Amino acid sequence: MPRQRRTFTADFKLQMVKLFENGKSRADICREYDLTPSALDKWIKNHGNSGSFSAKDNRSEEENELIELRKELQRLRMENDILKQAALIMGRK
Repeated sequence: MPRQRRTFTADFKLQMVKLFENGKSRADICREYDLTPSALDKWIKNHGNSGSFSAKDNRSEEENELIELRKELQRLRMENDILKQAALIMGRK
């Protein structure tokens, strides 16, 4: 049976990171609080990098730039499609 997706508050995540930093083993934390090791590892890594658990705060400059460029590309493609349709409509008149 697949595991249900759960959400955790930033306070809970911070408590789990603090437990790990204070010497409790990763396996014990995961077993006691029914967490996946990958989730705990991600929280520890994110907290160590930026002090935040938000994915937005933990992106590199390259990742932020790539996201912006993809948004701009999508906008330009949409504008291009609109202009093509307008040219077709104007060509019929």
